[in-house]
Amino acid sequence: MNFINTSIIRRFTLFLVAMMLSICTMAADFNQIQRLANQGDSKAQAILGSMYYEGKGVRQDYAKSIEWYTKAANQGDASAQILLGSMYYEGKGVRQDYAKSIEWYTKVANQGNSNAQAFLGAAYSEGRSVRQDYTKSIEWYKKAANQGNAGAQYNLALMYFQGKGVRQDLVLSKEWVGRSCDNGYQYGCDVYREMNELGF
Repeated sequence: MNFINTSIIRRFTLFLVAMMLSICTMAADFNQIQRLANQGDSKAQAILGSMYYEGKGVRQDYAKSIEWYTKAANQGDASAQILLGSMYYEGKGVRQDYAKSIEWYTKVANQGNSNAQAFLGAAYSEGRSVRQDYTKSIEWYKKAANQGNAGAQYNLALMYFQGKGVRQDLVLSKEWVGRSCDNGYQYGCDVYREMNELGF
């Protein structure tokens, strides 16, 4: 019995030591990242924004997350721009502001980010925080779809299927659904199979 207790105590002690080393490393990492961020390093600013957003190594603080993301985003950091757009869209750490959200998503979409492009495609398709515009929706979906974004490929297929913003084209619809399936979008695979069964 003493052997088991000693073994448990030894494991627990090793666990505590490992945790303390991890906390010390995290603190050292945080200090290093904060130093670089304060010196204007955009990657460090974006990382610091994420740490505050997720509460990793620091107390979760959306306002500080916004502060650091904004600094990085203003220097052109695409990851910070898309996350800032998301926070304005959801109203996390800031007053919800769809116009600012679209502004940041557009900046990062113009840099070629397919997720931002797909977001804008959906926003224009649904009239979510912008005036509904199927033509702009198609433009953004095509940009994202041509980069292999499976969600955009599927949504582009729907636009062709329904004839929204484009002339209805079932052949192109099926082609884009197939591409979404090829890129791992399971619902696209299901719809592609159904289209085959229905003779499209």
